[in-house]
Amino acid sequence: MKTIFITGASSGLGSASVKVFADNGWRVIATMRNPAAGAALVQLPNVQVMQLDVNNLQ
Repeated sequence: MKTIFITGASSGLGSASVKVFADNGWRVIATMRNPAAGAALVQLPNVQVMQLDVNNLQ
């Protein structure tokens, strides 16, 4: 199974990309500043939502 890492997945092109790749059998690591914003993405097969904020150095 192929894996893709998508940043900015909470909305717009990032969210749409997560859906396309998940629908095509990819394992998707969907990252966003606020993981609660991606709650609907968790329901998709092979999608893992994680917090990632490039402005936070910790």
